[in-house]
Parts: sequence; structure tokens; C-alpha cells
Amino acid sequence: MREDICSIPVNEVFEPKDGCPFCRMRDMLEDRMATYITGAAMMEPDVRIETNRLGFCAEHFNQILARGSRLSVALILESLLAEVKGQVFPEGKTPAKKITAAVHSRQENCFICENIDKNMKHLLDSTVTLWQAEEEFRQLYAAQPYICLPHYGLSLEAAQKMPKKNFIPFEAATTKLAKGYLEELSGDVTHFCRMFDYRSAGGDWGNSRDSIERAMEWLTARPTVAQQNSGEKNR
Repeated sequence: MREDICSIPVNEVFEPKDGCPFCRMRDMLEDRMATYITGAAMMEPDVRIETNRLGFCAEHFNQILARGSRLSVALILESLLAEVKGQVFPEGKTPAKKITAAVHSRQENCFICENIDKNMKHLLDSTVTLWQAEEEFRQLYAAQPYICLPHYGLSLEAAQKMPKKNFIPFEAATTKLAKGYLEELSGDVTHFCRMFDYRSAGGDWGNSRDSIERAMEWLTARPTVAQQNSGEKNR
């Protein structure tokens, strides 16, 4: 398969055939961005201005904490907290409407989210281009286990630029991966529910034991992190 600067990341993401390829694509970008922010970019003025302006969502705060040293994260927070103080608690009398708008802005924006969205669009465009150009990649695409619901929508959105003759088979291949897994999940969740019926005592759970977690991940494009209390009934 021919490889260039655009296709190499896409091929690398699709090779493992493990879960949703677009989730792996996002995970790769998130890992690189979180590592970058807590590393070489930490002291770059342009980057610091943007991280102070946008801040981070809870998901990405956890990621930079997991990847960076505590000192690097503290230095990021030092200037970020100063920015928040000036924006949310300015000197003098400030209309409450302006303050609440500032707080909402802090809750709605994230430096990593913004960059991930931008780079995901580039990689989705590269995926669509590669799918049209390479038969080998089309086979690799079709061999994926599934595509999650959020990335199903994003991939079809990216494919809108395709000529209709290419879009129709791309849509069919993508829908097969998303809908096929949905049907599998639905069956597994239903089977899980039925196993709690007394008539199913001693029966085979099949693939249903982790169906709750798999269904949530397919719906949200994120793995579950919640754990039930040990005292709760959980078969």
C-alpha cells in the first residue's frame, strides 16, 4: 500500500482492528496533545496563552495529570488560575450576566478538545481520500470490528465531499460496521436481562456479561469508568 505523510497515521490507526478505528484515532491525538502540553510546549508563550484562554475539560485535565509531572501540571494551573481570577472575579463592579457568561465559557471550552476536533477533521478527510484511492485500504476499513455511533455520524459527514458514486459504497460499508454492531449489542443486552429470569438459572451468559459497558462505549465513544459498589447485586 502506498504511504505518504497523510496516509501513514490513518493506516497505523486501522491496522490493529480493535474496537472503533476513529476512537483509536482520537485517542492517539489526545495522547500526543496531552504529552505535548505537559512537555516541551509548557513554556511556549503562544501555547500558554491559549491554554489560559480555553482551559481544559475534566476528561483532559485527567489526561494531562496522568502524563505530566505534578510540577508541570502545577505550572500550567498557576497561570490558568490567575486568568480565571481576572475573568470571573474582575476588579470593580461587574454585571452578574457578564460573570456567568465567563463561567459558562470556562465550562464549555477546552484547549485539547478544540485541537482534537480540528485534527480529527483532517484525519477523517485523509481516511475518505485513502478509501477512494486504495482497494487495500477499503478492505482494511471493512475488516474493522465496528464504528461507534458518534464517529459513524462524523465519518458520513466527512464523506459528503465524495462524488455520489463513491459515497454510496462508502456509506454502505460504514453503516454495516455501525449498524451490525448495534444489532449485536442489542442482542447481548437483551440476553443479559433475560439471564436474571429464574428460568435462565444455570444458563449460558454468552457474550452478554460486559454488554452494558460495550453498549455505553458504542453510544458515547468513551469507555466506562464507573464501578458498582461491591455490595450491589451484579451478576
